[in-house]
Amino acid sequence: MVAFIAFCAIGALLYDVIAVRAGQPAGTWRTRITEEMTTRPVDDPWLLATGAVAVVLGLWLLILALTPGLRRLLPLRTPEDSPETGAWLDRKGAAIVLRDAAMRVPGVSRARIQVRRRRVVARVEVGFRDIATVRDDLSQALQRQCRQLALVHTPRLAIRLHHHTR
Repeated sequence: MVAFIAFCAIGALLYDVIAVRAGQPAGTWRTRITEEMTTRPVDDPWLLATGAVAVVLGLWLLILALTPGLRRLLPLRTPEDSPETGAWLDRKGAAIVLRDAAMRVPGVSRARIQVRRRRVVARVEVGFRDIATVRDDLSQALQRQCRQLALVHTPRLAIRLHHHTR
């Protein structure tokens, strides 16, 4: 919301500056603000209060930008009878569950799963069996497991297979 308001204000200012450069007179709102800023003394209470609010808002936005929030958690679907209830699943936990599902597929010798917000990346080594068959079985197993996790947004699967040779 703050970004949208700032975008609109900067857009209006940019439009007025371009209009002045093109030979039009400056907007009345801009000339009034300029007059107010040049005629008020630095120790004016309104000016000090506005500056304090701007500093507090800037610090608050900076703190919000630097704190991690819930990015490590994946939201789960809520039951239809209680929409106010919320539950989350840790990404590492989801990766472990999906890795276990991948390891149950015949032919998989090693699996590394990385769960992102919208995508699951599976790096799998195939020890035996045809790679195309393993890819199909693995895709089905991971899709089934993703549905069982009951995530709000079903992630896309990216499967990278390597044939394990020793």
